[in-house]
Amino acid sequence: MSSPSLFLVDVFAERPYAGNQLAVVIGADGWATERMQAFAQEMNFSETTFVASTTPRDGGYDVRIFTPAEELPFAGHPTLGTAWVLRNFVIGSAAGSVTLNLRVGAIAVSFEGDDGSGRCWLRPRPPVLGPVRNVLEIASVLGLPLQAIDQRFVCQDVAVGVEFVLVPLRSLEALRSLRPPSIPATLSGKGTGVLAFCAGGYDEGGEIAARMFFDARGIREDPATGSANACLAAYVSEHRFLGGDVVEARVQQGYEIDRPSTLYLRAASPQEVQVGGKVVLVARGEVA
Repeated sequence: MSSPSLFLVDVFAERPYAGNQLAVVIGADGWATERMQAFAQEMNFSETTFVASTTPRDGGYDVRIFTPAEELPFAGHPTLGTAWVLRNFVIGSAAGSVTLNLRVGAIAVSFEGDDGSGRCWLRPRPPVLGPVRNVLEIASVLGLPLQAIDQRFVCQDVAVGVEFVLVPLRSLEALRSLRPPSIPATLSGKGTGVLAFCAGGYDEGGEIAARMFFDARGIREDPATGSANACLAAYVSEHRFLGGDVVEARVQQGYEIDRPSTLYLRAASPQEVQVGGKVVLVARGEVA
């Protein structure tokens, strides 16, 4: 039997060594859950994905997503990056879309262009806007003065297979100052973390700047979070954060941790959103 293939890619990256790192294992059929979890821990990226077979089932490819600590039902950059690898190295670049069978169900990714350098777009399950959070609690968790939070808008849970608390801030200065001491379980609920954001980017190319924090055996910052930005697209549409309910925006994330990332948001309504970005191949090989 041939060894499974391993691809290392940067997702939501405009160039190599930016965006969010992803390891993709192709041909992981027969792997036990314990082996997948151990391999993800070995890689120590925010996520590693495992494609069971190069043959689709029910129109899609069976894919499992693992952090170094647990399996996830859905995550944005692993979905985008895995679909890109399948299209360019398994199916062929003529494919206009690729469907992944994830724990949340079938998720389709579409592609611009046919040379692998265009944007990829995922359409997640309809986001669910949840409870509004107490602004004093949020300020305390993020280590911010109360006035740093933009109270024209609410702090709110939003879920798209995984859940985030979305926190609007008044300025890029406030966003850059974030040093969250903790993310209590009572705050993160069943989900993944806290996405703080503000209007304006780190340069002229961005309409929104964002940072996402999560607890993974200690507080970590994610360089580019597709699932959280899908939630952000729904929030921006619902609350007209950019002035209207139809959204076409560029989000910049990861700048504070030297992984500059660009994510593109589309929303026709809070329940109809897309997240897009580019994928760059870094390395490929075999799993021993």
